[in-house]
Amino acid sequence: MTVGQVLLHKGSQVYWVSPRATVYEALQKMAEHDVGALLVMEEGRLLGVFSERDYARKLVLMGRFSRDTQVVEVMTENPLTVTRATPLSEAMRLMTEHRVRHLPVVEEGKVLGVISIGDVVKAIMGEQEVLIRELSRYVTENR
Repeated sequence: MTVGQVLLHKGSQVYWVSPRATVYEALQKMAEHDVGALLVMEEGRLLGVFSERDYARKLVLMGRFSRDTQVVEVMTENPLTVTRATPLSEAMRLMTEHRVRHLPVVEEGKVLGVISIGDVVKAIMGEQEVLIRELSRYVTENR
């Protein structure tokens, strides 16, 4: 299974925020869309990712205020990205190795979507359920 197949199932909706938006505005948008991260984009270019982890570790613990801090000050710059052709196992390896929960899907400089660790786990579980059903049917038919 590939990242592109996951995008086909979940959709390619991208939630993003300007680097000049306040952290408070970004948090509002995250709550509105019930997501754990936003891409940080300017003029169609991916600049970074702002996540709940960025909020907790780079803002709250530093004693800063969400209404007074711009996203660009606390976002994760130069995020890891994948393409539609990236195998899901590779995406999972990248997420695990680099301890990230969201990967933008980018091709030729254009953002095509975002996958989360939840999307990856759900897709892998779906694949395993199909395999189990097929094996069960095989065993039942060949007794």
